[in-house]
Amino acid sequence: MTAQKIVYLSLGSNVGDRAGQIARAVARLREAGVRPLRQSALYVTEPVGGVDQRLFLNGVLEAETDCLPRELLRKVQQVEWALGRRRLVRFGPRAIDIDILFYGSSVVRLPELAIPHPRLAERRFVLVPLNEIAPDLRHPLLHRSVADLLAATSDRSIVRRWREPDPSRPGTG
Repeated sequence: MTAQKIVYLSLGSNVGDRAGQIARAVARLREAGVRPLRQSALYVTEPVGGVDQRLFLNGVLEAETDCLPRELLRKVQQVEWALGRRRLVRFGPRAIDIDILFYGSSVVRLPELAIPHPRLAERRFVLVPLNEIAPDLRHPLLHRSVADLLAATSDRSIVRRWREPDPSRPGTG
């Protein structure tokens, strides 16, 4: 049995009921043995990669698991597939997208998996929600806190806290 590891996952969606997709992903991860500890708010974010598409909702989940990195990746991909993720267009619309940001303080470099996520320091849509729940978390390769990475990033894309629409007030959210 592997010791429990604290992991951080980025979750995003820009297809259908975006908030519902993220909630379903968290529930399925729990069922797969990835126990949620803390979850950031959701944020409205701009798509990356130049493909014209709907805005994303993004958030970060801190969780505990006894899965090894490859097994965690497999479970994440199974959840994505079950919720309708199909990899048709690079940086295209996604029903759900789950990235492994950190696996404890481990550094993993495999053909199919890189942890810490290689582009997290360049992405406000990851850093803002991660900073909400773990500002003092240190990047094991860059040796900087999440708060420091957020302050230093050159990414100036829009990342704003999402408000769930109030059904009694049309046009909110």
